[in-house]
Amino acid sequence: MGNHGWLLGFLLIFLLWGSALVPIHGMPPPSPVQCNGSAAGCILRNSYGAWGDRKDCRVLSIGYPETEEEMRLAVAQANQKKQKVKVVSGFSHTIPKLACPGKEDYSGNAVLISTAKLNSTVEIDTAKMVVTADSGVGLRDLINRVEAAGLSLVVAPYWEGLSVGGLISTGAHGSSWWGKGGAVHDHVVGLSLVVPAKESEGFAKIIRLEAQDPLLNAAKVSVGMLGAISKVKLSLEPGFKRSITNNFTDDAHFEDEFMDHAKKHEFADITWYPSKRIAVYRYDDRVPLNTSGDGINDFLGFQSNSILTSKLIRLAEKALENSRSVTGKCAMASTVLAYKKLVANGFKNNNLIFTGYPVVGHQGKMQTSGSCLYSPSIRTDITCAWDPRINGLFFYETTAIFPAAKFAEFIREVKTLRELKIDNFCGVDLYNGFLIRFIKASGAYLGQAEDSVVVDFNYFRADNASTPRLNQDVWEEVEQMAFFKYGAKPHWAKNRNLAFLGVQKKYPNFNKFVAAKKQLDPQNIFSSDWSEAILFGKEAVKGDGCALEGQCICSEDRHCSPEKGYFCRTGLVYKEARVCRYSPSSIAWTFSN
Repeated sequence: MGNHGWLLGFLLIFLLWGSALVPIHGMPPPSPVQCNGSAAGCILRNSYGAWGDRKDCRVLSIGYPETEEEMRLAVAQANQKKQKVKVVSGFSHTIPKLACPGKEDYSGNAVLISTAKLNSTVEIDTAKMVVTADSGVGLRDLINRVEAAGLSLVVAPYWEGLSVGGLISTGAHGSSWWGKGGAVHDHVVGLSLVVPAKESEGFAKIIRLEAQDPLLNAAKVSVGMLGAISKVKLSLEPGFKRSITNNFTDDAHFEDEFMDHAKKHEFADITWYPSKRIAVYRYDDRVPLNTSGDGINDFLGFQSNSILTSKLIRLAEKALENSRSVTGKCAMASTVLAYKKLVANGFKNNNLIFTGYPVVGHQGKMQTSGSCLYSPSIRTDITCAWDPRINGLFFYETTAIFPAAKFAEFIREVKTLRELKIDNFCGVDLYNGFLIRFIKASGAYLGQAEDSVVVDFNYFRADNASTPRLNQDVWEEVEQMAFFKYGAKPHWAKNRNLAFLGVQKKYPNFNKFVAAKKQLDPQNIFSSDWSEAILFGKEAVKGDGCALEGQCICSEDRHCSPEKGYFCRTGLVYKEARVCRYSPSSIAWTFSN
């Protein structure tokens, strides 16, 4: 087991160091929709190559409108034919199956509309300080156009592989408790939506929603269920730079300090590595344009990596899982953290290397990243590390949105769980630890109702749905603690299905959203079995192994994997949790009685 840890650490160093030596561009991500031209239609996948239930999303056909009118005609045609329809972007980074139309048994009467080619219009009004963009415009393109006009988009998610329409409809965000806050949808001041209509209106129509329209609060975070977003209008501010310093500290009291940190620094965040007892405070503030510095944010995890090395890393991590090597995972976590600290996790002072803090650069270069997205296609040996074509990284992502008042107690309870066996937490530090960000109270019906703290953490996902994971009970307990004990809301574009159980009870304006949905789409054309299950928090039908991938919460041993030593047990700290825990001594008892 020790050899596995050494091997993984060596490979990781090779991977990280290699990323600094290869060109920044690599093999482009695959299209999310594949059609073979036969009667079988098309298959929609997300960028990770697997939905939560691992079942294919099959559709009859897909259309690629290039103008708003073409989008209206596509919706009209679907409405006239009484087809189910969903909108997908050219990126497809949504983890839940929100974009899949039709029924679970696939009726063959469902179609997709892609915004991949609805991306030509970006109109900047410098007098009113707003930008209006087609919904398919990529976030990076939007930011570059705005910055060229001497203005800045104030907030953006940390990953830039998103379309404008997709990122607002799922509640994507950066980090800020200042101004309008860190959620992009709270900077939306107008929106155009294509909705079904009567035959006399041409079966579909375009509605324009402005700031004073109450429907805008429904449409800003619509999870694709009100209609097809065609244009988005966002508020802007005069151009500015940012100054960023990462401070690595002991984690002893960060749960008591996060509020002061968020209030003191405009774009503050905290990354917590629980197995290392380290909290990294990001001191992140705007500075005047004449401040010296031309830095960039090229986040380490979003850089292009060697395909060979990504495969080897995955194989080594699987070897640690199979040998149940906690120490091996801890060795890798130590290597990860040391390298991140050395290279500032991808911040560069001069577009080339990191030379020291603070890193100062233009807002458009500092707020978001994703260099592995862009490629001239001549390099086919490097790509994003999670590209499903290469059998590289494969992981879950849990994202919980806490009312600020409840966050400190959640962290204290996680620390209590950690102290039972600290090495069990190395699996999350091997990725990105706990990324902690801040978003303000929102008027969006499906947005956060109060100032909130968002926690993201990634962890290993097995190649096969029936394969249990090392220490999976720990992450199941943390997950259930967050969503059920502390009432955290799930991020609409992330999470395993169980995170959405009872979600409708967490939104004071949920009924207003449902009313808007009935008003704009009375025939439920933009709804599907999958999106309804997420929106209304329905648990999947329980069956053998359903808890292994978060499709259910276990209530019987068979929902875990008793034949492989995983049984349904109560949580160690949060006793109401029901988790799949490895118990080899129970195997003999089970099969001898």
